[in-house]
Amino acid sequence: MDLRRSALVAHPAERLYTLIEAAEDYPKFLPWCASATILGRDAGLVSARIEVAWRGVRFGFVTVNEKRFPHWMSIRLEQGPFRRFEGEWRLTPLADWGCRVEFRLTYEFNAALIGPLAAPVFAHLTDTLVDAFVRRADELGTRMTLPPAAAPPAIPAAIPAAMPAGMPAALPPALPCAAPSAAPTAAGAPPAGPSSPPLQE
Repeated sequence: MDLRRSALVAHPAERLYTLIEAAEDYPKFLPWCASATILGRDAGLVSARIEVAWRGVRFGFVTVNEKRFPHWMSIRLEQGPFRRFEGEWRLTPLADWGCRVEFRLTYEFNAALIGPLAAPVFAHLTDTLVDAFVRRADELGTRMTLPPAAAPPAIPAAIPAAMPAGMPAALPPALPCAAPSAAPTAAGAPPAGPSSPPLQE
């Protein structure tokens, strides 16, 4: 089985990475995770044992994962009912908006060690894993502001919603207007007034 999933997420890469790396918290929000135990952890490596229990299927496995905060973590099987099990997480920051999450997992069960129901159950669990981490980040209240392309900008209260496009967002203060000066006239002559109709003889 070769699984690949990705998503654009309105959360910082640091938050998603922390949730993914903290396997001891998986039972809090992954209903299929019966238990999770950290076996070892340092700046570049984390090892954990995960117990899966879902719809009558139960098994455990151990992974030893290299990591580079907050961008990457490998997934490598140390012990479990698989012939093959390897993958990785990649998190790419997107400016100050959020990040792109990429998850890849390739695995094959050892049929001699586990029942036939394990494969479809595990396929469903891994297929929904990215969504589960995003929901967890939402629950923890770390959602960031969406970029203009994803959400329309708020209209300032001082500007009417129907203002024509191209109108500046803020108008400069009005300048005092001077009274118009009279047009220059010949010396001694009064200013010209409104024209009068010609006199009738």
